[in-house]
Amino acid sequence: MEYTQLGRTGLQVSRLVLGTMNFGPQTDEPASHTIMDAALGAGVNFFDTANVYGWGANKGRTEEIVGSWFAKGGGRRDKTVLATKVYGNMATDGEPVWPNHHKLSALNIRRAVDASLKRLGTDHIDLYQFHHVDRDTPWDEIWQAIDILVQQGKILYAGSSNHAGWHIARANETAARRGSLGLVSEQCLYNLAERRAEMEVIPAAEGYGLGVIPWSPLHGGLLGGAIRKERAGGSARSASGRSADALANSAIRAQIQSYEDLLDKHGLEPGEVALAWLLTRPGVTGPIVGPRTTDQLASALRAVELTLPDELLASLDEIFPGPGASPEAFAW
Repeated sequence: MEYTQLGRTGLQVSRLVLGTMNFGPQTDEPASHTIMDAALGAGVNFFDTANVYGWGANKGRTEEIVGSWFAKGGGRRDKTVLATKVYGNMATDGEPVWPNHHKLSALNIRRAVDASLKRLGTDHIDLYQFHHVDRDTPWDEIWQAIDILVQQGKILYAGSSNHAGWHIARANETAARRGSLGLVSEQCLYNLAERRAEMEVIPAAEGYGLGVIPWSPLHGGLLGGAIRKERAGGSARSASGRSADALANSAIRAQIQSYEDLLDKHGLEPGEVALAWLLTRPGVTGPIVGPRTTDQLASALRAVELTLPDELLASLDEIFPGPGASPEAFAW
């Protein structure tokens, strides 16, 4: 496993991030523990979760599964850089949300971090991430709450998720005025098929010293050999959600076909190439992978060892051209 520093911090993390979103909804607790053991055994030390994972009537369940894994001991917690998130409400779907039980008010941050610590069975969270932008809460208030949590030893670093470039700038300029460390990472939607983050989000992250943690690196399965699996009679899940919607578009389908044809010529697996490509991108710490099985984890691990030649990288750019730099991409 390769390691890198998270943004401008001294924190060393693996170049593959274990996403836990499927733990509970798709993968039961014993199988989830097996996957986490396999990841840690392979050198993956960066685990990502969120307080709302488990979804529906089971929000918080994923953190509980991670916590029960930590409770097995064996140095599991000490070896893991633990990241979780705050923003969403914890009410069962369909139930009304009680005031101050979601978003990023100082009150909800305080309440949410204590609840996550209890579910995770730990005394601190290494990276506490804002799951979404809170347009109603000023950054001064957010940083006041975070600074107190850092002083209390409940969290070590703060990161963002799904923030625009100007949100990152405002957040860290406010933090600088307060003498706070500010955001050290941004978790954003970024992959071969969705490169708009290159316009402003990633440049802002690089400018302010944030590590970039791409989520949905296979774009909902679209980049994982979706057409190949479809023709082989794959499961309905292999072409569902974002993937199925995209393949219904003839232009996108042709693009994905060109991608799969290219990789067939090189004898490479689409999903592994999609992950390996992200590892070549400036500013990227490591993509989040959300395996439901140990086989899927093994495939992701192979991507870290994959070296993509310049010729192949150029061909990928031809199939999936980036948006270009801002403002030239939209102004000139």
